Amino acid sequence: MELLLETIVKPLPAHLFTRHEASAEMRWEAMAGQPLLTPTDRFFVRNHTTTPTIDASTWRLRLHGDALRNELDLTYDQLKAMPAQTRETAIECAGNGRRFYGEQQHDQTPGTQWGLGAIGVARWRGVPLRYLLAQVGISPKATDLLPQGLDAPFEGYGHVRRPLPAEKAMDDVLVAYEMNGEPLPPDHGFPVRLVVPGWVGIASIKWLGDIQVATTHLSSPWNTEFYKDVRVHPPKSAFELPWNAEFTAGEPYVLRGRSWSGAGTVTRVEVSTDEGRTWREARTNPHPAWSTWQIDWTPEKRGPATLRARATDESGETQPASTPTHPFGYHFNAVVHHPIHVR
Repeated sequence: MELLLETIVKPLPAHLFTRHEASAEMRWEAMAGQPLLTPTDRFFVRNHTTTPTIDASTWRLRLHGDALRNELDLTYDQLKAMPAQTRETAIECAGNGRRFYGEQQHDQTPGTQWGLGAIGVARWRGVPLRYLLAQVGISPKATDLLPQGLDAPFEGYGHVRRPLPAEKAMDDVLVAYEMNGEPLPPDHGFPVRLVVPGWVGIASIKWLGDIQVATTHLSSPWNTEFYKDVRVHPPKSAFELPWNAEFTAGEPYVLRGRSWSGAGTVTRVEVSTDEGRTWREARTNPHPAWSTWQIDWTPEKRGPATLRARATDESGETQPASTPTHPFGYHFNAVVHHPIHVR
């Protein structure tokens, strides 16, 4: 408890979050009845060290490197005066779902034992990264960018930083200063962060302070030792229910949940209420960030059971029954067995 109070600024009430040392996982029952966006007060927090206190009046963003014609030292006010865009998109930790490697597949992996709550969808506003790069004259030979955060160095590895291909940087990446219509909260990157749609959360560097742009491939511990070979999130699904939710036999219910994929909009969701023996298609409201869905169900058999949901995205990828184990527990996207009890 003491560690969390020191590392995360915002309140972490137990009905909204599950605490994991320096990080906090959203409880899915906290999304029940919510609209598309995750309220900021229940958006998950993933910190490598601690949430820093940064003065926006003295903050600077430095762009430099051999792939730029000029260097740039940008103030907060200068950034906010530039042409801006707004995007509704998800940010998800690469380890989201990690605990199910052990619980479902009996192959425990190291790292924070996230359930499915290390994800959130927000309305982000900021300057397209491609606009900034155009202002300083990016070379057509640019290969990689290396964004770096201003939070405290992590162990002996320095500041959090991870290479980003120039092709992605020139596509849909935002240099964001707002979240859900308000300035970024401290835990979510104030004053400025990257938002990299579809990619693992580590790419969306918080507390952004420096971007190197190079004509050669760049590397850091965050793509050679950690988060190696992970980029785009596979499809996943979650019920807007507490773990071990209770139902009454013979009463009608509407089961609700959300499904998402970094590879494209989820267009189809199927639900099983009989341990995966049969599946029914849910009524789905597709959205590029994540798709909401619902399905009617009247439980009949009393006792413990599981609910299961599986998503198919627009690329045609469907959640599998199991996920090949990743040595660091990344990208678990097998169908999760959500335990319930019918009384």
